[in-house]
Amino acid sequence: MRPATSLLPVPLAPELSLHLVDGPVGLFDLTGGEFHSDQPPPFWAFVWAGGQALARYLLDHPGEVAGRRVHDVATGSGIAAIAAARCGAAAVQASDIDPAAVAAAHRNAAANGLALSDLVGSPEVVLAGDVFYSPAVAPQMTSLLRAARRDGAEVLVGDPGRGYFPERLFDLVTEYDVPVPAALEETESLRTGVWRMRSSRN
Repeated sequence: MRPATSLLPVPLAPELSLHLVDGPVGLFDLTGGEFHSDQPPPFWAFVWAGGQALARYLLDHPGEVAGRRVHDVATGSGIAAIAAARCGAAAVQASDIDPAAVAAAHRNAAANGLALSDLVGSPEVVLAGDVFYSPAVAPQMTSLLRAARRDGAEVLVGDPGRGYFPERLFDLVTEYDVPVPAALEETESLRTGVWRMRSSRN
């Protein structure tokens, strides 16, 4: 069952609007307070700090993605992908292990008069927001992003200090104080970095 959402402006990027849960609701409030391994929680029903930071950075620096093929991995609500499309990317693909997230990203793109699509050819830019949130997921994401970097893609990551971020592989580009729902993060603002992955040869 899909959570009830409203079309709302993104706090750090109000040029864009997403279908989001409205009100003081946490992630696991939408799953009856339980985690079910066969059904991912609806991460896509929220706009997370890392994605917001990436979106803000791209909207302010459209040359990072304009005319380039972009892949937003672990897209969630699709905010980074949608920002890339708004900035004139040649094509933008949003992927996620949860099919509901990919559907949400396409629905949110349409709400902004934009479209996402599968890439033809390798991505030139890879985006990842808030992907280092657990000790199980972080190594997988690190391997995926390092492989993309080795293949020549620019890799930009938004991370609010989740604890499993491999900072040694990145250079800080900029930081934002990102408004977030207190029910989700137990605070109303998170200092969030946009990071560029260094060149990798191994």
